Amino acid sequence: MKNQSTEHQAVLPRMRTEIPGPKSKQIFEAEERYLAPGRQRISQLAGLAFERGSGATLTDVDGNTYVDFFAGVAVASLGHAHPALAQALADQANRLIVGTFATPERAENFERLSRVAPGKLKRHHLYSGGAEAVEAALRLARSVTKKHEVVSFWGGFHGKTAGVLGLIGDESKQGYGPLMAGRYQAPYADCYRCPFKMTYPECGMFCVEFASEQVKRSSAGAIAAVIAEPMQGTAGNVIPPDDFMPAVKQMARDNGALLIADEMITGFGRTGKWWGVEHSATEPDIVTIGKGMGSGFPVSGVLLSDELGRAEPFGKPSASSSSYGGNPLAAVAVGVTIRTIEQEGLVENSRRIGELLLNRLMGLKEKYEFVGDVRGRGLLLGMDLVRDRRTKEPLSKPVTEAIFKESLRRGLLLMGYFPRVRINPPLVINADQAEAGVAILDEVFAHVRDHLDWRAGE
Repeated sequence: MKNQSTEHQAVLPRMRTEIPGPKSKQIFEAEERYLAPGRQRISQLAGLAFERGSGATLTDVDGNTYVDFFAGVAVASLGHAHPALAQALADQANRLIVGTFATPERAENFERLSRVAPGKLKRHHLYSGGAEAVEAALRLARSVTKKHEVVSFWGGFHGKTAGVLGLIGDESKQGYGPLMAGRYQAPYADCYRCPFKMTYPECGMFCVEFASEQVKRSSAGAIAAVIAEPMQGTAGNVIPPDDFMPAVKQMARDNGALLIADEMITGFGRTGKWWGVEHSATEPDIVTIGKGMGSGFPVSGVLLSDELGRAEPFGKPSASSSSYGGNPLAAVAVGVTIRTIEQEGLVENSRRIGELLLNRLMGLKEKYEFVGDVRGRGLLLGMDLVRDRRTKEPLSKPVTEAIFKESLRRGLLLMGYFPRVRINPPLVINADQAEAGVAILDEVFAHVRDHLDWRAGE
């Protein structure tokens, strides 16, 4: 079965007005009268109002069509307005939406999720958002180990609720203290920006060795879990060496702790395999999932084994459930997403188009002095934009925001407003759309080189 329809496949960028156009400005300003500050930065910078989507493209209310390298932060795995998902949700909404009682749809789709789950993690609970799932995973780890401390990594992101805020590996948590006690952090294997100024593989995974010492000297000896993303999204689509996750698992074992793999971004085909942990043949104890698993429907989950699921208090009635999680509508969204990924070969498409994009981005690195690093697995790709390749000083905020806006003007939506550019399009993107997106990025980079003082600081 081919990806979606000919109509979706054929759509390419087409610009009709200034960006944002007059209708977008009007709607955006109307929304701003009521929306509290703190909206998503990409929305704030773009000032756009969208009317519809089709596969890997979006069209705003002024009729401008963009190639989508954003996918709602890797959420829209099936792209926009996928007919199978739209029809299934409409049919289910006409019958039953709420409740955690058994239904035929839940039984069928829960089995489908269990079938694609990694290793022996054939049980699951579903929730509404990523932070809720991570909190549940931590409750499970405490129930199993009877301990309470958690290790996470610099650059990591696991949600914004109080229980997981302290796991965030950057300064965005500042101002929300006091943070929950018993949280310890160590450097991630971000080899381009290694905090130890070492080079892989000669470093011997020193970052994990350092993490072990950090835990030994800082914790109370009560580590329940080590949580890590197989590849980091929020940090800039960072791809660690394949031996990083096995080393992290060993560190967890050395401390009598469980390994939680946060696959919110890397799961469901995003990296060219079903799961990010497959790239390193790592078997985590618990996996947290979300984002692309419902292709836009708000659903997340925790994958676990039979053995772990019996641990109490997590395994007691109502202890691990959620009012919204796993409702019939969510179950259908998950099931249709999995079935469509399988039927349309989207894991393979992610690998194939990802390799094409990576190759083209490497070409941009050779062409433009300010492209310091290019990396990627499947359709999770990143770039570092720098003022100096030797010092790796990042491009200034005015320049990166100009890159974002110049890309929009030409019909490309991407997370390019930070020096660490994130590229994560829908899994349904085709070669023509990928090529069109890179061609726009090439044109924007030429504009930066020729017309902006990109070597200047803030």
